[in-house]
Amino acid sequence: MIKPTPTEHWLSMRRADFATLGDALDYAGEGETGFNFYTGRGELSDVLSYADLRERARDTAQRLMSLNLDEGARVALVADTVPGFMVCFFACQYAGYVPVPLPVIVGLGSRDAYTRQLRSLLQGCDADVALAPEAFMSFLESAAEGMTLSYIGSYDSLDDLAPAEGDLPPQDVTRTAYLQYTSGSTQFPRGVVISQAQVMQNLSSILELGVQMRADDRLVSWLPLYHDMGLVGFMLAALTSQRSVDYLATRDFAMRPRQWLSLISRNRGTISFSPSFGYELCARRIRHNADDFDLSSWRIAGAGAETIRPDSLARFADTLAPGKFDRRAFVACYGMAECSLAISFAPLDQGLAVDYVDAESLAETGVAKPADADSSERAARFVECGEVLPEYDFEIRGDDGRILDEREVGTVHVRGPSVMSGYFERPEESARVLSEDGWLNTGDLGYRIGRRIVITGRAKDLIIVNGRNIWPQDLEWLAESQPELRPGDALAFAAPSESGSDGAVLVIQCRVRDGAAREELIKRLEGLMRRECGVECLVEAVAPHTLPRTSSGKLSRAGARRDYIQRLTEQLQRRQSAAASAGEAAVVESDRQAG
Repeated sequence: MIKPTPTEHWLSMRRADFATLGDALDYAGEGETGFNFYTGRGELSDVLSYADLRERARDTAQRLMSLNLDEGARVALVADTVPGFMVCFFACQYAGYVPVPLPVIVGLGSRDAYTRQLRSLLQGCDADVALAPEAFMSFLESAAEGMTLSYIGSYDSLDDLAPAEGDLPPQDVTRTAYLQYTSGSTQFPRGVVISQAQVMQNLSSILELGVQMRADDRLVSWLPLYHDMGLVGFMLAALTSQRSVDYLATRDFAMRPRQWLSLISRNRGTISFSPSFGYELCARRIRHNADDFDLSSWRIAGAGAETIRPDSLARFADTLAPGKFDRRAFVACYGMAECSLAISFAPLDQGLAVDYVDAESLAETGVAKPADADSSERAARFVECGEVLPEYDFEIRGDDGRILDEREVGTVHVRGPSVMSGYFERPEESARVLSEDGWLNTGDLGYRIGRRIVITGRAKDLIIVNGRNIWPQDLEWLAESQPELRPGDALAFAAPSESGSDGAVLVIQCRVRDGAAREELIKRLEGLMRRECGVECLVEAVAPHTLPRTSSGKLSRAGARRDYIQRLTEQLQRRQSAAASAGEAAVVESDRQAG
């Protein structure tokens, strides 16, 4: 019977003070800790200690080198939560190649759409090698059809390659560590180039300052390994601090979220992160028997990767209180793949800090004027994401490039040693967001309070109507406060109106089947948006489970806008076709009568 790797062991902890990821694995491999893989039923299926990972990765590196690839060759890896992915990722570190994690299909989405996505990413990174678990080989082979690759196969198939002779190349801090594709980058993929020095710097800050990793820490994760929070936060951070981590595959979490909490409870996990929707999913599914869990060991319940919804996290804390969950464990953070991972962390042991601001002032002037949380006037609420890590310079800038004062909302810019080198083979895209002196335009809107940062949303998502700034999450929050809707049932965005200018649109997933009741809900929501936000908003109801998500599981406003415009276009075409048919019929009838 296999046993999970231990939490504490004899090897002295080092917090990412290594030159390269390969150096970090060489050290971690001297200890007893490692990766543990669990099934959706909570059974331990695989164990990969760092000692075994080092041995297997070095052997696999020699086999990959037999392909005679150039230094820096891209090795595309379908990043399922399996040992083979980790082995091949670190084989690339030893061989001098660049691993490129690719997404896995999680839901019951279109096979064709997933295959197109893989093909787009393979082309985007100019892959030399493409590898996948056996279960994903049919997708990968279809995606790579007609492409010139040096090798395509399953992770296990590499055992059939004869190892190259000679030594592995020396580790080099200047090499590219990996390419990380940004969420939703399917049609126009953007691979973030992260060097060894950049990721090691960020990992050091995460471990020393963000989570303050301790010798008794154990990580638990269901996050996808093709997403920066899963890859860097729960694979690389664990290895570079020599901590054990327990994995549940993302698709298993989606089907059985209780297993995430069961793993934390059984294995005494101390650190686990999730976007808001993960906490919300647990709160909805675990309505009874919350006292089956003992979550008292969970010291850091991180929240990030999307706009943090305080209501969702509050529901989770209330639901799991019988399971000894302490809401002070919540830690908000802010980051992005373009910065390796982390930009800011809220302080530990204090829970969420919510900033209440005057919504009218925010919409009219762009200033986040403090408001009394208990005031009768409507207040906008934003979660503070803590202090920006000291490795970064950061500024909030207006549309004209002016550096803004405290509480003035603008675009977040950061500069520091963890910022990406650029997007792979996309110089124009890189130049658009990365200045010559190293400032990254994050594309996020926010404001600062000293060095504390508050994120209000994405610049591209902001709805501007008649000169007023409308935050889409305000409209979504109001909609989801209605009894017929749940968190995650609404997306707001700007779209062309009949007048030609952009108007506010809210698409809701509606479970109400009665036509009259559905129409009443739509009219109620339109009135609510008018009264509370001062904006005329068109509300459209769609079927449950149809709002689009990115590859990492986030709700996609851009996708909802695209789908909405497509539906409008199809409706217009049907009307035009019907009108044309009616016109033809009228001509025929006129000719008949004339004859």
